[in-house]
Amino acid sequence: MPNFDANILRELRKLDEVAIRTEKHPDNAVVIWIVVSDDQVFVRSARGAKGRWYRDVAAGQHATLEFSGRRLAVNAIPATDQASIDRVSHEYLRKYRTSAYARSVVRPDILPTTLRLDPL
Repeated sequence: MPNFDANILRELRKLDEVAIRTEKHPDNAVVIWIVVSDDQVFVRSARGAKGRWYRDVAAGQHATLEFSGRRLAVNAIPATDQASIDRVSHEYLRKYRTSAYARSVVRPDILPTTLRLDPL
């Protein structure tokens, strides 16, 4: 499993939002929250399985993360083990604790949309 380099991980830890662009909808970037846990990068769909970007990547499409003037091609892998899902939930609540929407990304119906991102 490839991993992001230390500089990118450090930057993603600090950023509140990134944009994600899918192969199916290359002209439409969607702003999402992102977390890093144990040097792995994770995202979730705040709209659950209804989120367009989530449906695209869950169907096996690659995506591009956009942040700080960079474009980074990624592959999304469903996080299905409970330990990873719990770590990611903890990280979302820690990182976004001042947002009124933080609890919305740890609802039971949202947890199955947890994706680990790997660089391509």
